[in-house]
Amino acid sequence: MNELKVGVAGLGVVGSGVAELLLNHVDRLSRAGSRLTLAGVSARDKSRDRGISMDQVVWFENPVELASSDSIDVFVELIGGASGVAHEAVQTALRHGKHVVTANKAMLAEHGAALAALAEEKRCSLLYEAAVAGGIPVIRGVREGASACRIDRLAGLLNGTCNYILTRMTMAGTSYDEALKEAQALGFAEADPAFDVGGADAAQKLAILSTIAFDAGIRYGTFPVEGIEQVTAEDISGAGKLGFRIKLLAVAQSSEGGCELRVHPALVKEDHPVAKADGADNFVIVETDPLGRLTFSGPGAGKGPTAAAVVADLVALSRGVSGPVFNAFSNDLQKANLVSADRKPSRFYLRVGLKDVPGAIAGISETLAQKDISIDSLIQPSVSAAGDGRPDAMVMLVTHETTLAEIRAAADEIRQKAFALGAPSIIRIEDFD
Repeated sequence: MNELKVGVAGLGVVGSGVAELLLNHVDRLSRAGSRLTLAGVSARDKSRDRGISMDQVVWFENPVELASSDSIDVFVELIGGASGVAHEAVQTALRHGKHVVTANKAMLAEHGAALAALAEEKRCSLLYEAAVAGGIPVIRGVREGASACRIDRLAGLLNGTCNYILTRMTMAGTSYDEALKEAQALGFAEADPAFDVGGADAAQKLAILSTIAFDAGIRYGTFPVEGIEQVTAEDISGAGKLGFRIKLLAVAQSSEGGCELRVHPALVKEDHPVAKADGADNFVIVETDPLGRLTFSGPGAGKGPTAAAVVADLVALSRGVSGPVFNAFSNDLQKANLVSADRKPSRFYLRVGLKDVPGAIAGISETLAQKDISIDSLIQPSVSAAGDGRPDAMVMLVTHETTLAEIRAAADEIRQKAFALGAPSIIRIEDFD
């Protein structure tokens, strides 16, 4: 049996999980390909207890040195970060003719096209299943399983931290701050959670998936991103009373005009599978022609799922996987023509804090009517007067189709009315077919 010698850089939670699989499950991993051997490792702290003995594995102080070593055939990058040593080490490995496996979504979202070109030039594989949706094989499903299809749309939940927080707010009635603390205690959220809750993590994953799906070089930072920080317990409750649940959605849509990408909180009908995906799970819908709708769901993060996805890429290498890094070779990637969703018709949820005075609801309806926005449904939960600037009353409504530009203009006018307290909250409604 042939041998595939593996070097792993980064021995954090995921890296330790990868090392454990490679050391303890050799026979299982090698049953349909080459024998996978952990030949070298690199991390910042050699003395740290990682729960597994690596005394027989060669230690490299510098990951770039490991990446260029003749003792390995494939370099596994689990350091993280868009640039810096992770990027340098991956480039070094490819230039030395090594295959690369990575879970680094930030690096791929920023430098994916250039790294793909280098890998293809050197006739090396660059695999990254663990970079999107943890243990769910959505990359392989889109890149290989749907390779004969035209992909029209991707949509779903790509960040387990946000999904956990919103689930706890919905199911347990906890506040945003309380749910975030729970997520941090469980290891779902970092001490500084801004990257997750601000939508950046989901946006990077969407950029990678969209590059595969649409054969276009799509980079993170080129499309609108909104996080969940402004979603309140009142929004969660109001959405439930109106028949919806709030989720952080990542959406990519292909059309004749170009590609529309966006990440933002959205109301989803409570009986839809996306709305029912709870906890830290991810859920992705891929709409294709002629295959139809594909769905991928499961654990989107954590030691076990992510390590399993990394090792699955190693098994694929041992079986001789080849082809472009994305769905098309890097030279064939089109320039992405990104179009705005601001003028695309949609339904919206609007929450308005009010002074408890006569004519307030009529004033809201009149302002919306002036913008040709009609109301589909409306509720007015009882709110106790707080006496500290918080609303005496509250109105939550769902509009018929309008545009984001129009609903924003209407909300701005409502905010300036004498009966309004604070800026209205606007959340898009995503109507899945």
